[in-house]
Amino acid sequence: MIPRFHCPFPLAPGAQVELPEQAAHHALKVLRMKAGDRVILFDGRGGEWLAEIVGAGRTARVVLREFNDRDSESPLDITLVQALPSGDKMDWVVEKCVELGVAAIQPVAAKRSVIRLSAERMARRVAHWNGIASAACEQCGRNRVPLVAPVLDLPQYLAKAMAQNARRLLLAPEGSTSLQALGKPMEPVVVMVGPEGGWEEGELQAAQVAGFTAVRLGPRVLRTETAGAAVLAAMQAVWGDF
Repeated sequence: MIPRFHCPFPLAPGAQVELPEQAAHHALKVLRMKAGDRVILFDGRGGEWLAEIVGAGRTARVVLREFNDRDSESPLDITLVQALPSGDKMDWVVEKCVELGVAAIQPVAAKRSVIRLSAERMARRVAHWNGIASAACEQCGRNRVPLVAPVLDLPQYLAKAMAQNARRLLLAPEGSTSLQALGKPMEPVVVMVGPEGGWEEGELQAAQVAGFTAVRLGPRVLRTETAGAAVLAAMQAVWGDF
């Protein structure tokens, strides 16, 4: 299998480029690649490039040989709105949901969210999550990298969501609607997942005012880091490309 690397800059026919530092380290130090070896590069705009390493020293220089417009994006446009979990659980959420075809991820701070960081540290955490999304695309074969947006407080997000033309779903064990009862979405879908302690009653009411429908995923209560991946897998299996 030819190694894949994300290059966060535009790629053009016949260009010679240097791999980003982390990608170059992985190619040269971990995979022990050398001049003449082939790699696949993608810049996140769709499609991918077959390339060849032409210089392998302190950095890895490659030349782009052939473009392939292959696209492995899901036919479903799903945004995951994830209430911030504790510890490094968000890393797992981002990685697995990107593999499952999520189109975008919006982290939100709910009242019961455990994590509380300064603006500077939160910005570094968001950059870290976007790096995880990029690496997940390298592994799973996606050529478009979903954006992990800056963190918003839940009221900020709900005010923004009211202007979105999307089917809005909120996962809640006490929801009156099952996922099976919903028809195939023709519009984009937004799915909100609560924090470890669940949504507060006022948050549930505010979400419903913003047009969200409370949906349950069967008789079992899922952990916050499990729910997003579970609903994505279910929707892909019923309506998507699984």
